[in-house]
Amino acid sequence: MEVTIEERAERVLSQVPDWIWNGDTLPVPVEHIADSCFGLHIRDVDDLRTAPGIPDLPATQSLSGLLLPAHGEIWVNATEARESKPRRRFTISHELGHWCLHSAGGAVWCRSQTVDPPNGSAEPRPAYPPEESEANEFAAALMMPAHLVRRHYERLRRRDRDATFQQLCTIFEASGAAMGRRLRRVV
Repeated sequence: MEVTIEERAERVLSQVPDWIWNGDTLPVPVEHIADSCFGLHIRDVDDLRTAPGIPDLPATQSLSGLLLPAHGEIWVNATEARESKPRRRFTISHELGHWCLHSAGGAVWCRSQTVDPPNGSAEPRPAYPPEESEANEFAAALMMPAHLVRRHYERLRRRDRDATFQQLCTIFEASGAAMGRRLRRVV
């Protein structure tokens, strides 16, 4: 029987030692999980184009993050990280997804348009490799475990239906786009 990406993320979370995460407290400490459980150093870097092995990209294209398996590093776009803590968390989780699902030793770089969850606009997201979609799915499941999303959604909905969505984003330290997509999947 094939293990789903959701199950892979749940397995990672179930193996996190209690001193890092107790399985209940939010937000899920994705940076500590990447560092302490996988030995991946997180680096906030102003220019990800300086990473070894990155191809030449047009000046209009930026990188959100990259995984350097041979160096045991996840590089995060420092500008994006300063602008949005949820974005930084998602990028780290996304790159950890590549580590857990696709790591074959070579660098994995992620352009901003592939890490950004769909923003709900009518414009379809351009097609990109399935590995990017899988890493996004892993990131969402890691940051927003299904059972915790359901629990907090039900608890908050009983109190104030109108504030529920924003409260969930705050509790999970997730962007509205990522939370909206996650809610559609698990609630």
